[in-house]
Formats: sequence, C-alpha cells, structure tokens
Amino acid sequence: MKLKESYLTADKKEKTRLLNEYTQNTGHNRKYVIATLNSPTFWDNINKPRKARKKLYGAEIEAPLTKLWGIFDFPCGQRLKPCITEELERLRSFGEINVTDEVAVKLLRISPATIDRKLARPRKAERLRRFSTTRPGSLLKKKIPIRLTDWDTSKIGFLEADLVAHCGGNASGQFANTVSLTEIATGWWEGEAIMGKGQIATLDAIKLMRARSPFAWKGLDSDNGGEFINVPLFSYCEAEELAFTRSRENKKNDNAYVEQKNWTHVRKILGYFRYDTEKELAIINDLYRNELRLYKNFFQPVMKLAQKVRYGSKKHRKYEPAKTPYRRLLESNQIPKKTKAQLKALHETLNPAALKRRIDHKLCLLLQAYRSKRRPIRQRQTKEKEVSSGLGIS
Repeated sequence: MKLKESYLTADKKEKTRLLNEYTQNTGHNRKYVIATLNSPTFWDNINKPRKARKKLYGAEIEAPLTKLWGIFDFPCGQRLKPCITEELERLRSFGEINVTDEVAVKLLRISPATIDRKLARPRKAERLRRFSTTRPGSLLKKKIPIRLTDWDTSKIGFLEADLVAHCGGNASGQFANTVSLTEIATGWWEGEAIMGKGQIATLDAIKLMRARSPFAWKGLDSDNGGEFINVPLFSYCEAEELAFTRSRENKKNDNAYVEQKNWTHVRKILGYFRYDTEKELAIINDLYRNELRLYKNFFQPVMKLAQKVRYGSKKHRKYEPAKTPYRRLLESNQIPKKTKAQLKALHETLNPAALKRRIDHKLCLLLQAYRSKRRPIRQRQTKEKEVSSGLGIS
C-alpha cells in the first residue's frame, strides 16, 4: 500500500527508480508490477476479508446428529454415513428421532467429513497393559496347515476364531472366556462365552454359533491355543468337511479380522473385569445370543480394503464404502433367496435405538453382578480391621 502511494505521487524518474528497485528485490515482471500499481481496485481488494461461506449445516442438525451417533455406538463419519442413509426414516417411524423433513434432508445429504467435523471431540484412550492367556497346543500341528492373511474375500463362509479371556489380569483359577468368530468376506460376528477354556466347551460353543449363522461354513482358522488345536475340533472339521487352518505362532496379524472384533465387539463392551460366576456367564451369553449380535451385524458398518498401492516408502489404502454385514449378505449371490427374505423380515422388526438401550441395561446388570461378588470381600476386610483395632493391633 505504501509503495503504491509513493509510486502514484512520484515523477517519471522516481517511478523508474522505484520499479527498478522493486523488480530487482522481488523478481516480478516489470509490466505486471506497473499494471498492479496502477490498478484502482487491486490493493483495496487484497486486504478485504474473504466472504464467509453460507453454512449449510447449522445448530439444528447437531442434536439429532449426536443422537444418531450415540445410537450407532459412536462410529466415525465414514461408518455413520451409511447408517444414517439406511436407518434414518425407520428411526423416525419408531419415534426415536424427531426432526422436520428439512432437517432430515440435511442429515441424509451430509458428508462423512462434515460428520467428523460436527462430532469432533477429544478422544483419550488409556493404554492398558495386556497379557496373553493362550497356551500352545502342540498336538496335530503338523496335520493343520498354516494360513496367513491371504483370504479370498469374494467367498462367504470362511471364519477366523479366537478366545478372549475375562480374567481381570489374574489368570489363576476358573474364569469366563469368549469364543469369538468372524466371517472374513462380510464381517459377520458371533460370540459365545464359556467357563474355562476346555476343548469340549469350546467345540460346543462353535456348534451353537454355527447353528445361528445365516450362511454355510466352509472353513475355520484359529491361533495355536490348545482350546482349538485338539482332536475333538479337528475331527469335527473333518466330519463336516470344513477346511481347518491355523496361524503362525506369536503372529497376531495372521488373525487380523477376528482381532479387530475382539476389541470392538468384546473388550469395548465387557471391559477388562474378571467374570468368574455362572450368573455373569449367563448375562454375557444372553447379550451374545440376542441384542449384541443383532446390533453389531445389522447396524454396525464394516469397511473393507479395496486397494493398497505403494508409492516409494508409503502405502496408500483405498476402502470400499462402509456396509453392514447384513447388507453385504443381501448383496451376495452366494446366499439363498429364502435366507435373504428371512434376514429382511428380521431387519424390519429391529429398532437399533431399542437394541442399544437393552444392551446398556444388560451391561448394568452385569456390572451389578460383578460388584455384588466383591462386596462380601470388602465387608470381611472391614470387619477384620475393626477386630484388629479393638485388639490394639496396628
């Protein structure tokens, strides 16, 4: 601005000097500088504040968007977007979301990136010390081939299995374990809790989960724990013509699909407490067999890797649009029409918000059961302290 004032009030000789000095210092084209300094509007416009864009999504969508986020268990924008697209109108018909048609249109139109901006909150996750309760099963290892992560995700029916211990950091004694199963192609998940980690109990849990799966099983892949690498499960897979494979020792990434579900479907729900009573086991199985499996499989989208390209030292991953396991089953030509019709009929009866409330209620019952078994211990410790103080023992 000061240069323009000096230039416009200077004589020809001074203008030449100013231009020479400015172009020498900046490297700008001389004709460009002359046109710029003589422009009546350029320097006025350059300091003008940018005109703010009109906000498409105001405060009116924040409350319903936050409620939808909570109903679908706080997913990222890429996972929440398909949930809103598919379930918003059904939630309105159930009376769970009360919004005008104008706000509903905005919710259906909003992009995943905007969802993330609107729902931006600090997420602080405490890193917990973890240890493994898996003990190697040496029997039959030579007969069970090793499989890495080279799954053909176009075929439905191949599952990864794992055991999640609910020992509360103390692996002694009997405690509950979750047998977790994940179908590779669709992300369909099933869980069953057992007391201990016996071979027969694990096999019975797998049979129960297979009976309620909406697709035919073709193969089973597990880690090297003795609860899986044993004669009963090996004989069952042979009799049922299931391909039985295992991962490499101490290579968790070989079971990456089920390891992801161990966090999102088990640990995130049940935490790291010790569950070692029949009452707790019954509540957990009630969740696994009913609300939790329906909520996760019908209303929690899964993202699948579409392409991975390496540029130098960096890997760029491209993902398919997020879809629920239920939606992937409907779109597959490997599922019978009768099964698809049954899944559609079941989906129409489900209210995700009501499922979430029932899950939270049962988790409260589980927490009460966990606390009730600890109360007698605290009462006994208090009584011992009172007796010790009465005897003058410090």
